[in-house]
Amino acid sequence: MKRLLLTIVASLCAASPAHAYWEYGHQTIAQIAMANVAPKTRTAVKRLLARTPLLDTPGCPATTIEGASVWADCVKPLKNPDGTARFGYAYNWHFQDVSICRPFTLEEACKDGNCVSAQIDRDVAILKDKHASDKDRAQALVFLIHFVGDLHQPLHAGEKDDKGGNDVAAAYGIYSPKRFNLHSIWDGTLAERAITSGPSLVRRYPAATRAKIAAGTVTDWSRESWQVSHDSVYTSALHGDPCAPSPTKITLTNQDIEKLVPVARLEVERGGLRLAKLLDAALG
Repeated sequence: MKRLLLTIVASLCAASPAHAYWEYGHQTIAQIAMANVAPKTRTAVKRLLARTPLLDTPGCPATTIEGASVWADCVKPLKNPDGTARFGYAYNWHFQDVSICRPFTLEEACKDGNCVSAQIDRDVAILKDKHASDKDRAQALVFLIHFVGDLHQPLHAGEKDDKGGNDVAAAYGIYSPKRFNLHSIWDGTLAERAITSGPSLVRRYPAATRAKIAAGTVTDWSRESWQVSHDSVYTSALHGDPCAPSPTKITLTNQDIEKLVPVARLEVERGGLRLAKLLDAALG
């Protein structure tokens, strides 16, 4: 019995990182942003978060920055009385399917605004609109906080006709590909390791660093994240040509993981400081 209990505990501890990042990662990005916005912006964000009960999603509270950062994922299972997905219209807003093996363009991926970068711009516009209702602005805020995080997970910005790496079984060091795919590794184990490696990412950054990292537009950031998917995600996964046919199973060795940790860490840092920039522009 003791051996059985130890096995169960070990399996739970091992499984948790796969579910941790786009909670842990989104929360970290949101915390970085709040540490770097102007005081007036911070006050405005907190005031709007206090209005999120208007969204009528009590099972997905968003009155804190941490809760707000994962709200858009939390509400995915919610149903209307007729059984349809209450927020089904927002499913495609979390990503943009831009092939890393073709020239970068958002034209097809963002058709009719159904992609993450288009929705980031839309949410900023709603937040700037003083005539918009508190409910609409609160929803725009929680979507914005989440979507900026999504954009900086490279497999939400660039992929290879494999559902953002979800179709690629992947071993993570000694961990079996039965437990992971390429997407879940970047969502979970790799990102958690990156966030917890080195000094805390949640801090006030120097003005010059903020200006450098947050420079550019949402389209520029989309292109950059797409490039990271090409240069780091798939190049490491395939140990060579990122556009070569993908095998059904790949292995990220410990050496691969060591090289990818600073890449994943920088993406979280970028997400946080760019979210701060957008919040200042919309609410500061």
